Amino acid sequence: MEIKLPPRPGLTGILSATAALNLLPLLGLSIYCLSKPEGAFRALGSEGIEQLGNTLQLLLLVGLGVGAFGSSIGWLTASCNFPGKKLLTIAQLIPLATPAYLEAAVLTDLGSREGLRLHGLGVAAAVLILSTLPYVVLLSRDSFRQSGRKHLEASRSLGLGAWASFRRVALPMAIPAITSGVALAGMEVVNEFGAMELLGVPTLSTGILQRWQGEGDPQGATSLALIALAVVAVLVAAQRWQRRLSRRWDQGGPGDHFEGWQLRGPRAWLATILCLLPPLLSAGLPLAWILRSSDQLRQENLAELFGLSARSLALGLAAAAMAVFMALVLAIGGRWQKVAWLKASVFMAGLGYAVPGAVLALALLLLFAPLGLPPLLLLLYGYSNRFLAVAKGGLDANLERLPPSIEEAATSLGKNWQEVLRRVHLPILRSPLLLASMLVFVDTVKELPLTFALRPFNFDTLAVRVFQYASDERLGAALAPALLIILLGLSSALLLAAELKQEKIEPLPPLAS
Repeated sequence: MEIKLPPRPGLTGILSATAALNLLPLLGLSIYCLSKPEGAFRALGSEGIEQLGNTLQLLLLVGLGVGAFGSSIGWLTASCNFPGKKLLTIAQLIPLATPAYLEAAVLTDLGSREGLRLHGLGVAAAVLILSTLPYVVLLSRDSFRQSGRKHLEASRSLGLGAWASFRRVALPMAIPAITSGVALAGMEVVNEFGAMELLGVPTLSTGILQRWQGEGDPQGATSLALIALAVVAVLVAAQRWQRRLSRRWDQGGPGDHFEGWQLRGPRAWLATILCLLPPLLSAGLPLAWILRSSDQLRQENLAELFGLSARSLALGLAAAAMAVFMALVLAIGGRWQKVAWLKASVFMAGLGYAVPGAVLALALLLLFAPLGLPPLLLLLYGYSNRFLAVAKGGLDANLERLPPSIEEAATSLGKNWQEVLRRVHLPILRSPLLLASMLVFVDTVKELPLTFALRPFNFDTLAVRVFQYASDERLGAALAPALLIILLGLSSALLLAAELKQEKIEPLPPLAS
């Protein structure tokens, strides 16, 4: 069903400019690669085939893991009552705030002390599932909360329990949000470098940096980056196809409070354990290492960490504002405008997250360094381009649940697109915008390759300092800035406090044993 809205030239111009701004790095990569006499793509070779195969296997394993566990935890924290629910809901942010390379470093160090060699594809998949799980948890939880009480009351009246209602009623409506979260996790898998290097798993991301820095072959690195981009383009296209198949409009809303299921006995404890495991593992591994390495931690001077934290905080807030603004423009404009070339541009503009940070830095330097742009502005531009998909995925999923008749009714009353945006879209997207800002902030604080390559001289951040210490095998010194990264990420959970206080879930009678 198409949205029949009159053309909006002003919106078309804003949408075109935003899409073009985010397409520049991708075009720069393609032009640079095509400009070389060797051609756009080189033979992968045995190493390249192995890297591509490992990447695809990780995508499959991580996608299945985060899809199953993430949607289950999202349902439990949105629609059920069990011991410690509110605290455990906020605690789901801990894995997101803990960098995968930190988890891998701590895991390998603790394993070596016990005589274990933790490495390989299985361990890498487990680490990535743990670090990317919050993408699906947060987006699916928000979708479950938005479903309204009528659907849950109808399922209850038909004799369905909590999990039957989840499978047959709530899950089909949440498929767009879940697929958005799985796609974001997949993009993170393609881009992860540090954890893969530590765990000895060659992937496209490790091959890119190896060819660029180790072999001095920037064109070969760019060729691998375009292959990675093609992989993620297929992933995002599959996500959009699945969202179209599962499109369902919901007349309910966040204000339509729903009745939740009161879990008791074994069900309650099982729900608590399932929701406790991800934050417990993410926080427990670093804390266990600190307890065993406290002597190394005391030897470090922590005074400079305050300046590093301030820089990381400022960059995270600025990048979140820029990325969310551009994501809102692309999401709303893409919904209103049905011009084929413009829709294709909007789709391609959201693929910047597929480009590894190091290669994106190379593209930005090739494009803008001759213009003399300030390095800090270039860094913020790189952040907003790279994390645009993080912000846009949740907005698209929520907009697809909005019936076109609402916008058609607003325009029939003479409202222009600015008024519809202010009075219809922004109130509906309040929670997704908050989640998008938080996700971009956390990702910016822990981003390493892009920051390391584009930061101004003598402008280190917490992520850069962790990398410098870890590369010198000073893991004890790296723990302090790494824990501050976690604290900055968890501080963003305070933004959800108001949302949690507004939730009014009236428990239904306990389920029969």
